[in-house]
Order: sequence, then structure tokens, then C-alpha cells
Amino acid sequence: MTSGSLDVLNSLPAIWLLILASLILSVVAVAVSLMRSRKHAPVSPPTDLSETARKLLREFEKNGQSANASMVNWTSGTLKKILTDEMPGAQVIVVSNREPYIHNLDDNDEVELVVPASGLVSALEPITRACGGTWIAYGGGSADRQTVDENDRVAVPPDDPSYTLRRVWLSDEEHQGYYLGFANEGLWPLCHIAFTRPAFRASDWETYEAVNRKFADTVVAEATNDRPIVLVQDYHFALLPRMIRERLPGAIIITFWHIPWPNSEVFSICPWREKILDGLLGSSIIGFHTQFHCNNFIESVDRFLETRIEREDSSISYGGETSLVHAYPISIEWPSALLETMPGVAECRSEIRRKHGLSDEVKLCVGVERLDYTKGIVDRFQAIEELFINHPEWIGRVTFLQIAAPSRGALPAYRQLYEECHSYADELNRRFGRDGYKPVLMVAEHHTQRQVYEIYRAADVCLVTSLHDGMNLVAKEFVAARDDEQGVLLLSTFAGASKELLEALIVNPYDAASTSDSLLQALTMSEQEQSNRMRRMREIVRDNNVYRWAGSMLLDAARLRKRAVPDDASDHDPPVEGNVVRIFDRKGVAAL
Repeated sequence: MTSGSLDVLNSLPAIWLLILASLILSVVAVAVSLMRSRKHAPVSPPTDLSETARKLLREFEKNGQSANASMVNWTSGTLKKILTDEMPGAQVIVVSNREPYIHNLDDNDEVELVVPASGLVSALEPITRACGGTWIAYGGGSADRQTVDENDRVAVPPDDPSYTLRRVWLSDEEHQGYYLGFANEGLWPLCHIAFTRPAFRASDWETYEAVNRKFADTVVAEATNDRPIVLVQDYHFALLPRMIRERLPGAIIITFWHIPWPNSEVFSICPWREKILDGLLGSSIIGFHTQFHCNNFIESVDRFLETRIEREDSSISYGGETSLVHAYPISIEWPSALLETMPGVAECRSEIRRKHGLSDEVKLCVGVERLDYTKGIVDRFQAIEELFINHPEWIGRVTFLQIAAPSRGALPAYRQLYEECHSYADELNRRFGRDGYKPVLMVAEHHTQRQVYEIYRAADVCLVTSLHDGMNLVAKEFVAARDDEQGVLLLSTFAGASKELLEALIVNPYDAASTSDSLLQALTMSEQEQSNRMRRMREIVRDNNVYRWAGSMLLDAARLRKRAVPDDASDHDPPVEGNVVRIFDRKGVAAL
């Protein structure tokens, strides 16, 4: 080997070192360049990651609902457009036990119109107005028969009629067995974890069946065609969907269960569990407030009936038909038509304080609900007692106003609750009251919706401490009423609203000490923090209003209806999104 060749070989390590050094310098240069470009690039505003996470969580809770739905401005006009564009000529029939307008005779035998302060009525009445349909309900008012025509119908609302109220008459025996008996002594405690034992009597069940049949007859009589959209409401009508399906096989039946659905072990207590499930599976769509309740229902069906369940799609195939089981969180009207005529917050505050003899320095906490053992009123009183014991400086500085509308007073459990609440309130007033000051004002009277909103607007704190609830619209009504962005909401973790209103102070009502601590936090919260929390909650109630709740169900119904008659589908039908597509691609659906 020549000396030149040796020189080349000896120089190879130096060459490789040079190449490696060049590569390192290149990488460093690129990195420096990137850092400089980032340094001089426009800075984006910081993202509120917690708020983003909250929004994603809320969308995730909606059981397959498209995130695009949150971009829609949901109004009564939106519903009308859905009906016009997606279901032209469809008749909408709403069925509930409670009617939206009650006619009673006052002390002078004059007819008085009453609009019940009911969560169900608050949610459904704007929808029925927008749809211009027919609402079928039990006529229980003392002057209800005097105000209907020969077909038991009356146009409502009275000042601007937009739909028909069709009343169904029940005898005292029917009302006792169907409503007070099976529905409220049986199903109500069965579905609520409030440790009240359900009572099941064969006679009540027979009456419940008969009344459901009577309502089915009325639905068929009111249907103007064989393919109506029927919205069945709540636990009073578990058998109604199947009865309607037998008579109107082409109907789209949407059943919404407004209360929780228990787990399958608890549901097994009911002697007629299979018949209830069979009745509900006559529905095209079965709706609950939360996915958790949907899951409980599906587990109950899986345990007690021979079905095919598509858990990915939340659908149940039974008897040759398929029912969808979806979560549709119910809400309220936004904007509230009532608020347009309400006095300002300052005026409401002044009037409520004058009415109850409260000075401006006293903090006002309120609770508004029916007198029901599921609402946690006694537990609320225990938390107030804890506050006064541990923080006696608040005695004389805070008053709790409890509005408890009398309810189901013929039932022993409700009479006992009435006595217990009044006794506890009297005890707290004896222990912590003084001349001119009562810590607890217990008002067991019915209030109009306007009176309730006036109380919301006057309150410093609103307590919604249900032991168990499907949704509880009081929480959302309080938020909607506070256009001043003030006030604090204490909300039970066992109410469906807690899954949406994450900026409320979430409490466990069974833990009086912890609830008392949260109440103290609410009483001492700064106006700025109140505003920040209330603003976010108002955005949620605005975006997820009652029109979105109904619109989501009607859009699903429209998809079902179109697949019933594919030849009627127009060329400009919108693309179908979400999990519904996969269901229809594989199987038939009830009413198809």
C-alpha cells in the first residue's frame, strides 16, 4: 500500500468528525431559527382550559348529540322550522297528567284561571305553543267542565290561543287508584332514593291500567291521521305507549320519563315490572335526563325481558321493533317571556323584604318546591341549624324563606312530612329567633310562576338540595331569573341539573355539616365571583334551553318518520349525524 493511500485512511476519522460537527451545527441552527420565529410570531390570547374542558364534558354528557347543535340558536321559531321542513303536516300530541291551564271557582263562584308552577308545565307549554298541537291532560279543576266545548276541548293560552287543551275526566276512584295509589305510592318512591318504601296494591294497578287505556282512547280520538307525533310524559303513563302502538302502529311515540330510573335490583321490587317495560318499549324513543338513568333502564330491560340490546347505539330490539334510549336534559324557556314583564331586581328585592319584614342587612336564602320528601327540606333545615351552631355570628343576619306548595296531602307520607317541616321550622325559630327576627319562614302555599320569579330575583342564595331528582328545573329557573348576574346557587349532586350547572356550589344534602360550610361560602361570596359563576351558568341555560330539548327529540323523530316512507324523502334532506344512522342502516325501528 502506497504512502498516499495510508494518508487517506489516516484522515478518515477527521473527515467523519467534520461531517458530524456540521450536522450538529445544522440542527442547532434550525432550532434557533424555530425559537426566533416563535418569539416574533403573534401571541394568541391564552385559552381558558378549564372552561374548554367544561364545555367538552357537557357535550360528552349528551349521549351522541352532535356538537354542532350547540351552534344553533334554539328558539320557538327553530321548532316551527323543524316541523315545517322535516315533518310537514305532522300532528303533535302531548299527553301528561297535569294540565297547563286549570279553571277553578273562587270564593265568589267566579271562574279563575290558574297556571300551575310545575317544572313539566314550564318545559312543555312553550313547546306546545310553538308546535300548535293538542295537549291531552286530566281535567281536575273545579270549573274545568264549565270552560270546555262539547268535545271537552278549550283553546289556550286564553289571551292568545295557539293550541288545543283536551281534558280527560276521571272519577274520584280512578284518581285515587291511578294517581295517588300506583303512580305516587308505588312508582314515585320506587324511582327515588329517598328511603320511603313503595306500596303496591293490585287494585291500584288495575285502575292504573284502566286510566292508561282511557288516555289511549283519547289520543286515538284526537289523532287526525295515522302517523302523529305523540309526546308521552312521565311515570303516570308507563303503559300508554304500547296501547297507542296497538291502535296507531304508524305513530312516532316519544316517551319522556321525568324522574330517575332506578337500578335493576330496585326495579325488581315492582310486581308488574315486565308489563311496565313492555309498555314503555312501545315507544319509538324513550328519553331520560341523564345517561346514567338511560343505563339503568337498559339494564332493567336486559334483566327482565328477552331483547337484543345495541349498547353502542343505545337501542333495544323487542318484539320485532326497535326503541332508541337517549338522554335529553330538559330545560326551560329562554328568554323567559315572563321576565319581560317583571320588575327590576332591586324592586323585587324591596317588595319581598317588605312583605316578610326583612331589613336590607339580612341575607335572604330561599327554597322553592312542592312539599315532597325527595326535595330534602328537612335536611336543608339541618344545614341551617349547623350554620347557627358553628357560626353564631350569623344569627340575626340570615333568614331562610321556604316556599313549599302543598302536594298529595291525602297520602300519609306527605302529611307526616308537612308536620315534620313545620315542627322543625318552629323549633329553629324558638332556639335562634328573637324579637322581630325569625331565621326560618315556612310558607306552605301555592305561588304563581310570576311570584316565584319575584322570589328568585330577591334572593341572595337559592338552595336546591334534592335527595334525588331527575333534573330539578328550579335550579335553571333561578339562573334564568338573575339577569343581574348575582346570587348563589347551592345544588344537590343528586339532581340532574348538577351535571350541567357546574359553577353552582355542589353539595351532598345528606351531609349537613358540609352543606352548612357551602352555605357559609355562599353567604360570604364576593359579587365578582357571583357574577363569574352566574354568567357561565346563564350561558349553559341559554344554549341548552327547552327548545333544544324538544328540538333534539323532534329531529330524532323526523329521522324515524322519514325512514318509514323513504319515497317521500326529498333530495335536499340534511345529512344524518350521530349514532342514529348506524341503527337505521341495520334494523327496523318502531313505527317503521
